[in-house]
Amino acid sequence: MSIAENIAALRERMDAAARAAGRDPAEILLCAATKMNDAQRVKEAVAAGVDCCGENRVQELTQKQPLGAYEGKPVHFIGHLQTNKVNKVVGKVDLIQSVDRMELLEAVNRTALRLGLKQDILLEINIGAEPQKGGFSPEEALALAPRMGEFPGIRLRGLMAIPPISQKKGDNCKYFAKMRNLYIDIAGKKYDNVSMVCLSMGMSDDFEDAIAQGSTMVRVGTAIFGARPYQLTIDK
Repeated sequence: MSIAENIAALRERMDAAARAAGRDPAEILLCAATKMNDAQRVKEAVAAGVDCCGENRVQELTQKQPLGAYEGKPVHFIGHLQTNKVNKVVGKVDLIQSVDRMELLEAVNRTALRLGLKQDILLEINIGAEPQKGGFSPEEALALAPRMGEFPGIRLRGLMAIPPISQKKGDNCKYFAKMRNLYIDIAGKKYDNVSMVCLSMGMSDDFEDAIAQGSTMVRVGTAIFGARPYQLTIDK
């Protein structure tokens, strides 16, 4: 199937999952995870109607952006971001979804202030408390949200999570439900520099469960572009 056909099929599944949960399908955005796909393939996804594009690697972002890969749609950074590459991302993307530690939050804030702008971000939550993963704990996120006024170069727009690898369908529902509750808790407060509009969770294998539990954005790569050629050199 073509990229456009894959996206059409994906939209049907997203719509069905939303309706089954009693939700309006228009509430859920589709972010194309474009890692390891060249500018032309990204343009095909944009033309087929994805809501935004998400890049995992700074090198790919800086290579594809001048080629107009994302033209017409917002571009997000969704991968691990090293502090020494913050200057290549802040102001270049509409949203940084993967702010996973204080050091990075502070670096993004400093860079945004130097550039005279306000960078939209999501806090990445380590919802499965996995030691090998980065991310704030739910407790850390709850404590950090009231402090966002200390970071005038940043605006907190929501939360993102990658739950543990599931063994069977439905395994991650408990993590998605925890994320929804955390999101609602923070969104219900009135904090400076906090305007919660995005709960980013769910990928190719579990986006329907994520939608059932309240996701407002799913990040999908394989179901759009097919399996990635992981034998290619990976940018560190």
